[in-house]
Amino acid sequence: MTDGQTDVRTDVLIVGSGPTGLTLACDLALRGVAVRVLDARAAPHRESRGKGLTPGSLEAFARLGADGPMAAVGTRGVVLRKYFDGAPVQDTPSGDGLLIGQWQVEEVLRARLADLGVRVEYRARVTGISQDAGGVGVRLADGRLIRAGYVAGCDGGRSTTRQLLGIPFEGHTEEADTMVLGDVTAAGLSRDHWHQWFTSDGGGILLCPIPGSEVFQLQASPELDAQGRPIPPSLEGFQRLFDRHARVPGIRLADATWISAWRVNVRMAARIREGRVFLAGDAAHVHPIAGGLGMNTGVEDAVALGRTLAAALARPADPGVLDGYEAERLPAAAAVLADTAERHGRVLAAVREPGRGTEAGLD
Repeated sequence: MTDGQTDVRTDVLIVGSGPTGLTLACDLALRGVAVRVLDARAAPHRESRGKGLTPGSLEAFARLGADGPMAAVGTRGVVLRKYFDGAPVQDTPSGDGLLIGQWQVEEVLRARLADLGVRVEYRARVTGISQDAGGVGVRLADGRLIRAGYVAGCDGGRSTTRQLLGIPFEGHTEEADTMVLGDVTAAGLSRDHWHQWFTSDGGGILLCPIPGSEVFQLQASPELDAQGRPIPPSLEGFQRLFDRHARVPGIRLADATWISAWRVNVRMAARIREGRVFLAGDAAHVHPIAGGLGMNTGVEDAVALGRTLAAALARPADPGVLDGYEAERLPAAAAVLADTAERHGRVLAAVREPGRGTEAGLD
């Protein structure tokens, strides 16, 4: 196809192939809806990012026929081993969810989607969105125009879809980084526990074993320079933080395949529907990570949006059908933002007590 041509029309066009977009695509494809999935990236990532699925998400994936492969990869009942000032203090069970890296969740969902005859289209960057009574036109960077009955923006916290629609992302973002994180290996460190080292100065480092791999997800308080400003994360910095907080000689962190920083970000889109275009997942709301609800809330959005779009396609003469998604998910998102902010505060207080850790965010 040459630049500037209009592509074949589809019922639903999904922008973004993270857990939210892929869940929605599988849901719609199972309902017999014609769906396409676009992603601006050149290829799938292999980053652990969100790493836990709640029972509710697992139920949703069971309906999609994807729970078995996820259970085969993930781990239940991981034990949180807490240390304080270098000494082991307490072991705590993590709860009834499934520990699994986000890239692994996406891999399972992509395979399920392929079974349903749909593959993610990479290097497909959206640059424009226009609507009329008959549908939505989505312009790509290569000049193509795709026509769709409906569009779902599942393209993350920096959502291009949301920005093109001009929808405000209301809330606040803290100025300083709260945490550095990444994926590393740590030869010689037990993979039987999620290690959580905290120190009496309020700092700490966590290493969580991602099942089915040699990777640990690292989370740590950031290094600070002489002026008290966070130092950009690096593998060398990770090692310094490990030596300072874990105090385990002989362990060398290596193979940093993902390095990032995180700051408290509590925001929600002012609206999650603009005509025939919808927002879901981080494109619609972002919140503190305490409780591990981010990826799971996106899955809930996808389930609700799939139900709404399928009903709209089945009953095109009923305009009220489309209102159901926003009516259901905006209040839910607001509740999650408030809940996770409160959980985050509990975790920050808990880690200053020997034997306490991230489980404070699960209470």
